[in-house]
Amino acid sequence: MPSASDTPVARSEIVLAAIIGAHGVTGEVRLKLFGDDVETLKAQKSFNDGALTPTKIRSDNKGGAIARFAEVADRTAAEALRGTVLTVSRSALPPLDEDEFYHADLIGLPVVTEGGEPIGMTTNIMNYGATDIVEIAPDDGTPFLVPLIPAAVLDWNSERLVLARAFLP
Repeated sequence: MPSASDTPVARSEIVLAAIIGAHGVTGEVRLKLFGDDVETLKAQKSFNDGALTPTKIRSDNKGGAIARFAEVADRTAAEALRGTVLTVSRSALPPLDEDEFYHADLIGLPVVTEGGEPIGMTTNIMNYGATDIVEIAPDDGTPFLVPLIPAAVLDWNSERLVLARAFLP
């Protein structure tokens, strides 16, 4: 996995999960997780600058989670939150090891070739099990995906991500 040559861009809010729908009739919601596990969510006292206060969070045993928030009283209120992302302040998260990063650190970075030629911008980071995948939106053309491996992503820092020419579409 590539490592950052500088400190990554410090985004103030980090997205940990998204509400994908209601669960049951008592106001619980189903969550899609963007972090490693449910434990990171459980450690949070509130989300979205205090707008949502978790009273219970548990695994759904399918890679997601089920949550109850003090501000959500019934299924109708839970359904109204569908699509809401759960954010926390970066300072509320544990410090990272040297070879770790938050996906938010890469999203929005300009992408260049090893020769410095501009390609576009990173727009998303996905993981389907084997490795992280970077979505790159070129300045002109269709977005494409690149594995976040040293052969493809030669380097990145707070200013740009360097992509090997061999991985250009």
